Amino acid sequence: MAAPGTVLLSGIVGSTAYGFAHAGSDLDRLGLFATPTEELHGLHRPVESHVSTAPDVTLHEAAKWCRLALSCNPTASELVWLPEDLYETVTPLGRELVGIRSAFLSGPAVRKAYLGYADQQFRKLLSRDTTDPASRRRAAKHARHLVRLVEQAVRLHETGRNLIRLSDPERVRELGERIADRPDSAGSLLADAAERLARPGVLPDAPDPRPAEDWLRRVRAAHYRPPQGRPPEPSH
Repeated sequence: MAAPGTVLLSGIVGSTAYGFAHAGSDLDRLGLFATPTEELHGLHRPVESHVSTAPDVTLHEAAKWCRLALSCNPTASELVWLPEDLYETVTPLGRELVGIRSAFLSGPAVRKAYLGYADQQFRKLLSRDTTDPASRRRAAKHARHLVRLVEQAVRLHETGRNLIRLSDPERVRELGERIADRPDSAGSLLADAAERLARPGVLPDAPDPRPAEDWLRRVRAAHYRPPQGRPPEPSH
């Protein structure tokens, strides 16, 4: 995992954040960290993501997270839209990042990323054998996340804000159960979301990368430690 002291922002995401969690649910954590700046100057690039499964933790390097967020990746982006009580690490630079979260958004990227992820869930739904109890549970999970993704996309498009903690998770859960029984019915949800996302919305046509660039430069300055001088090479 990232070296101690380099995590800038982290929190609890996934089912717990959305309101879907139950007694047996995994606890998923997401965060971003800063690589020591001097390590970026060498021949080989440092690792940009650290992922573990016991516990479930994903940490992205600051620059990689910014690239993901500028493409409106739903999983990465939710880190800066979490309710305050779900944050576990918030440094001053992490707080700054939350403050510029809207600069990462754009209409075309939201449509492409969120509908793309929702379509992946739809395809998984169609491939599940719902006569098998375990497969049926997975189908219901895919359906819940499909509903969440299309609703988040429409809200972002129409309001410019991302609601991570769902206002009525039980409604989404029940809808997911119905869709799991009739997977084809999710097609109309996708079509309706695509139609609403085709209308004029509040998001710009492209993100504004300047706040992200300025923030990342402050991260690099804050995490730069000049290397110790090396002894001179012997003369020949």
